[in-house]
Amino acid sequence: MEQLRRTEAAVVAVPQQRQTVLWIIAILLAIIATVLVVRPGDAFMVQRAYGDAPMAGARGVFAFTGQLSKNQYGLFMMDVDTSNIWCYEYLPGTRKLKLVAARSFRWDRNLEEWCNDEPTLDQVRTELNRQNRINDRIDGGGVTSDEDDGEALGTSIPGFPP
Repeated sequence: MEQLRRTEAAVVAVPQQRQTVLWIIAILLAIIATVLVVRPGDAFMVQRAYGDAPMAGARGVFAFTGQLSKNQYGLFMMDVDTSNIWCYEYLPGTRKLKLVAARSFRWDRNLEEWCNDEPTLDQVRTELNRQNRINDRIDGGGVTSDEDDGEALGTSIPGFPP
């Protein structure tokens, strides 16, 4: 006789998970991401290098370090009240500082155009005075003053005396 095979179907009832737990996890992850993005401390900003020291100063005098050449390092100082900047080179053999450069930038910061590699202070002052006279003439409608030293921007019309 033929045996009848009996197949039983097993149905497993899975209780529905509550969606509340998943929503709580999603909200907590969103809060954590928001805190990481807006927290103070520059989390996503470029971090400073270990040797990159910030400027330090008081009462208008600021000091910062920098590299002068391949194996030379220096201390730069700037006095914003007197418009001066100077640089000391550190000599590791003697453990001393040597003054290598100093300059006033009082007149430099007012220049609009200058295309020379190394202008002296007198050249900068002269150029700035010439530039101010030209700007005064332009503002005054092109009228020259008596104190010009032969650098007047005049026009010559043919047939009329200069």
